Amino acid sequence: MKKLTVLFSLMFFVCVANATEDQITFKSEQQKSTYLELTAELRCPKCQNQNIADSNAVVAKDMRVKVKALLDEGQDKEQVIQYMINRYGQFAHYQPPLNVATSLLWLMPIGFILFAVVLQVKRSKSKNDVNVSETGAVQLDSGQLDRELELLLESNTLDGSSVDNSSKDNKQ
Repeated sequence: MKKLTVLFSLMFFVCVANATEDQITFKSEQQKSTYLELTAELRCPKCQNQNIADSNAVVAKDMRVKVKALLDEGQDKEQVIQYMINRYGQFAHYQPPLNVATSLLWLMPIGFILFAVVLQVKRSKSKNDVNVSETGAVQLDSGQLDRELELLLESNTLDGSSVDNSSKDNKQ
């Protein structure tokens, strides 16, 4: 029984020993706040969308150590960010600068939406100009129907027959 108690005690202390976090000491409160901002703003190159403060990857730990070392050397926030961008690329920073590549990422979807709207408007206008019903007959508005009727009546009177004569012939 005594051996079992010792075994459980050792397992407990091993678990507690592994659960420790890195204790970082700062020169000032301002340095601590800058460190916390930087670790939240820098992205872990290995992890998918996780900052270096939350990541347990080895590269994130190395980046945290380097951020602390650069701050101890007296570099400011922008210099540390620039160092990390030079070392790990634009991916390491959550807020990339506006340049040609990033502006295309924002403008291309807007351009596609505008193109789709213009295309839809053009298609609806051409559809409204001449509507063809399911039977294949051309549908005209009332003004066009009146003009077509007048043209038909004129062509009938020129042929020598009138609407009244044709209706009389049909009755007989």
